[in-house]
Amino acid sequence: KAAITYDTRCLSFLGPAGVLPGEVTISTLSGRVRVPIAVGGPHVDQLSRHTAGRGGKSDGVIGESTLVLRKGRWYLHTSVTVPDGTVTSPAAYLGVDLGILNLAVDSDGNFYSGATVEAVRKRMCALRDALQACGSRSAKRHLKRLSGKEARFRANVNHVISKAIVNLAKGTGRAIALEDLTGIVQRVQKTVNKSHRVRIGSWGFYQLRLFIQYKAKRAGVVVVLVAARGTSTTCPMPDCGHYDKRNRRSQAEFVCQKCGFTDHADHVGSVNIAKRGAVSHPIVSDVDAGNAASVQRESQPSPGASLAR
Repeated sequence: KAAITYDTRCLSFLGPAGVLPGEVTISTLSGRVRVPIAVGGPHVDQLSRHTAGRGGKSDGVIGESTLVLRKGRWYLHTSVTVPDGTVTSPAAYLGVDLGILNLAVDSDGNFYSGATVEAVRKRMCALRDALQACGSRSAKRHLKRLSGKEARFRANVNHVISKAIVNLAKGTGRAIALEDLTGIVQRVQKTVNKSHRVRIGSWGFYQLRLFIQYKAKRAGVVVVLVAARGTSTTCPMPDCGHYDKRNRRSQAEFVCQKCGFTDHADHVGSVNIAKRGAVSHPIVSDVDAGNAASVQRESQPSPGASLAR
């Protein structure tokens, strides 16, 4: 691997105003060179919007770029600062319960399954074990090609889920309430057997949370973190609210021991998370709510978020 960092003086984008740049000019020891680039996916809009015209002039939001050589291909990682969305007072809260079997479940009843991610994890783990046991030169080359593949797939899934959740919240004028799962992996791994530790250790809930937070910030959607304790074992019915660990009979089954209310346990958790988020009505785009150390503060202007999916 090789990487070279350039600022806006050493690397410039070329292209007509409002049109995706087709070339970059890069300063080298032998002078300035022009290199054609291919840009796809969600990055097209950002670069087209922030490239003002030929000659590398931009509107000031394009930052440093890193030229990376990876597996024989050159990639240009460019940072683009985008303005935060206008934050409005939310009408209600969309609760999101994060898990492993279901990566996310929202209080509207939408389930985002983790079955595909788990299937890829098992397949990649079995393949790596077989290749490592073989130990041949071709097996080692295959292992090198597999490097990072599972992580990229998991990140793509988290991007898709986070985008859907933020779009739902923005479209309905709601804020997003997430459970604060800080330290949960270390706690849970002490209580599960060895066969489940790898699965728990590869849980990408924190990455999903970060993706939701920065996408929400760009969309002007408020995000709050609430205490996770008891969310899936407390009855969500307004006239009940009974808390009992026995309410959750299994991973999926919730049956209130007091009023008999039944539902999927993850959906119950998301509904309770939404209720906890609505308690404080924060005036910032990203706060902790429902925690003893929570402090509300007025939102401060932010330089924006980095270019991402």
